[in-house]
Amino acid sequence: MSPIPIDDQARADRPAAPRIDRAGPFLYFRGHHGERISLAAILVRPERENPPDLHAEGGTVKAEPLYVWHGVKVWRYSFDLATQPDASYTLDGARYPVETVMAGDLRLAYVSCNGQEHGDRERPLEERNVLWHRLARQHEAAPFHLLLQGGDQIYADEMLDSRPELRAWRDGEPAATRDPNVLLAIRNALRTHLFERYLQLYTQEGPAALLARIPSLCMWDDHDICDGWGSLKPAQLDSPIGRAVFGVARELFMLFQLGAHPDGPPPICLDAGGGTLSWATSLPGVDLVAPDLRSGRRPDRVMSELGHDTFERAMNAATAERVFVLSSVPVLGPRLSWVERSLLLMPGVQKYEDDLRDQWQSRAHRAEWRRFLRRLLDNHGQPGQHVTVLSGEIHLATHGTLAYGPRPMHQLIASGITHPPPPRWYARSLGALARLGESPLPGHPIRLHPLPGRRGIYTAQRNYLVLERTDGIWHARWELEHDGGTPRLPL
Repeated sequence: MSPIPIDDQARADRPAAPRIDRAGPFLYFRGHHGERISLAAILVRPERENPPDLHAEGGTVKAEPLYVWHGVKVWRYSFDLATQPDASYTLDGARYPVETVMAGDLRLAYVSCNGQEHGDRERPLEERNVLWHRLARQHEAAPFHLLLQGGDQIYADEMLDSRPELRAWRDGEPAATRDPNVLLAIRNALRTHLFERYLQLYTQEGPAALLARIPSLCMWDDHDICDGWGSLKPAQLDSPIGRAVFGVARELFMLFQLGAHPDGPPPICLDAGGGTLSWATSLPGVDLVAPDLRSGRRPDRVMSELGHDTFERAMNAATAERVFVLSSVPVLGPRLSWVERSLLLMPGVQKYEDDLRDQWQSRAHRAEWRRFLRRLLDNHGQPGQHVTVLSGEIHLATHGTLAYGPRPMHQLIASGITHPPPPRWYARSLGALARLGESPLPGHPIRLHPLPGRRGIYTAQRNYLVLERTDGIWHARWELEHDGGTPRLPL
């Protein structure tokens, strides 16, 4: 595939070149194949500079061009490593060890919500990335095999301030342009903002060290596009500006979070046409499935039929003892229908309706929510198979269960690694709501629980999740910003 070129009009109406023109490598997981794992790495260099070769196990790997944007070029390397101790690759004179032996003990890290809606660039990096640095230290002490990123890896919201037409669209003003030249300028402004923002994030010291050494698997959520994408009014979503916002966000997500050409989903993706970015992959004894909850989202649905079909195919194919399902928006949560009804009676708070409609538990999605839960239980009910759901999005940490005989299905929520937590009163209020219980499937009540060693149902601290398989037994542990690691939770 040829790299995406600069639009001709953009050469005349040229946005400022990105201030960062060197970044990477960033490492992506492509699959486990017996005695080898497949990987991809991307590297960012000035356009006029030839990329170095990558060296792995004595072989040389040439770079292929993926993307070019105003003097900056993104290159990709595709390669395998043997599943053996001390595996590594070398690029541009630096050696990067990669943990490839996955058949025995296994360590996975799960992160979400890497940013905040406004002012993220103004935060001191030492404060912003305190948990990224902690995760990097833990990786040095006991390496992780995969870095699972569960949504909102970038907060793209501020790109809507880059042009007045985008601000008007964000604010729901009806005046929308269809002028092709204006729309081209809008797309280029969005590309410039997002391209530079990804480079700013990915070159920060803590994340950069991990992204080069731990293969990533990423799914997206609304802030990777813009706040509430999919739950906004249909007129906003379907307008020319709305489609430009989605299209450019998808383009840059494919590039920086999947390590792929925007027109060529990687092999882990379940739809070669790219209509949904759902993906699935396997490790020894583990299946990982991530349905795309944004590409087909509308105010009255979470996934399109294509999204459900690909998810159900992936679950049908999942035969491992442990199935981790990534759902950026939590699947198990408190009853929200009462809260939504109250919005109809309280003037001035309707602005929160979009946030509530983002949740699986919204009354607008209740039938679809039941369908999703039944599909999870179809697998969890298989002899010898356990489904565990991993979620983020809510900027709190908690643990939920869906009753199923003697072995409940677990949901683990870790959010966010850099997003500030909400006030403690908010966590307590949500916890009070959670105590009312919820039973969308008869005979399978949902319960939310405090983290191990804590009292409140929701913990209002920045956090990430560590998943460990030791001697065939799975445990989970949350790493909390102020209180450190929780006791291990058996899964």
